[in-house]
Amino acid sequence: MTTLTVLGKPLELDADGNLANRNDWNEDVARELATQEDIPDLTPQHWAVLNYMRKVFEAEGDAPSIRRLTKESGVDTKTLYQLFPKGPAKRAARIAGLPKPKGCI
Repeated sequence: MTTLTVLGKPLELDADGNLANRNDWNEDVARELATQEDIPDLTPQHWAVLNYMRKVFEAEGDAPSIRRLTKESGVDTKTLYQLFPKGPAKRAARIAGLPKPKGCI
């Protein structure tokens, strides 16, 4: 496994580059991960998606797909792609400290 140093703390990453341990995640870590994904500021809409993803993961053990995100997070598809360009579900999961959703390539 590789590691990433965030705010002076080494964090282990899985094979997809996501946090290996969900307990390492907090909002400061999310902000740093977002910066690394070329998302300089997390807006309330970003947080709505991230918190929704974490809620679904806690309940079901898998991050939601892009389709489910657009139906249930309160953020439409166009906006989701603006918030998390080039693969919203995968990028949002990474920033949310979750494994890559099973439906993502």
